[in-house]
Amino acid sequence: MRNEDVFEAVAEALRRGEPAALVTIIRAQGSTPQRVGAKMLVFPDGRIVGTIGGGCYENEAFWKARNAIETRQPVIAKYELADDIAEDSGLICGGQMEVYIEPLEPAPALYLVGAGHVSYHLAQAAHTVGFKLHVIDDREKFANTERFPDAEEIVVDAIPEWLTQAELPAHAFAVILTRGHRHDLDALRALAPKELRYLGLIGSRAKVARIYEALEAEGITPEQLRKVHAPVGLDLGAVTPQEIAVSILAEMIGVKYGKVDASGTSTTEGSAQSLRWTPGNAAKATVGE
Repeated sequence: MRNEDVFEAVAEALRRGEPAALVTIIRAQGSTPQRVGAKMLVFPDGRIVGTIGGGCYENEAFWKARNAIETRQPVIAKYELADDIAEDSGLICGGQMEVYIEPLEPAPALYLVGAGHVSYHLAQAAHTVGFKLHVIDDREKFANTERFPDAEEIVVDAIPEWLTQAELPAHAFAVILTRGHRHDLDALRALAPKELRYLGLIGSRAKVARIYEALEAEGITPEQLRKVHAPVGLDLGAVTPQEIAVSILAEMIGVKYGKVDASGTSTTEGSAQSLRWTPGNAAKATVGE
């Protein structure tokens, strides 16, 4: 298969919003079944486009690629195509080969649940760094193209019903920024069971605790709630809607690149510092969402 076919598959995967990993031969010495530049695209479900030569070393590279999709970390793999590999794979070769395995991530989808002041500013900032915007609110006065001109999708509907039925991709980001406690509770009830890359909830720690208590009484598990970034955003001392939007976007970027975990803690080597804002920053709970 030609590399052009692989490139076309890469472009189509990114258009669909589907993650994958690109495997490329970056060094070949001696007798090898493929030359430098040969490519193979691997998808999370096991589909393959292209080849780096077949055999057991391609199979090993395939599994490394599947793992790279999960870890989102690139890998260089080295192979000695010795007699035992050649015999196992039916290949006549005796060279060395290195492959670069690169995880490919599409522009992440960001679902803004609630279209109030913080959502407005978060949408503007998130769009500039590549997030694809989806806005959901039951008020057309707030959820409209005039306020969100860059949104891929604007939904004016009952929030909990729409969220329950929607099939959000597993790599999506979602932030609950509705106008009140009841709406936040309903939205989190719908989203907590879903597999998402990031799920955030605005509000004070006291509000979050009340919502968690109510949802656990309904059967939402502690494990499902532990993955929620709540209160949402990094502890930057933010007060205004614009600043709060920056703190949320900073946390999402940290999650995207593996620098912030689900507890809001930095994963940087040598650091265990919590970056999430504290309940003393009361403006975040009362900013008008």
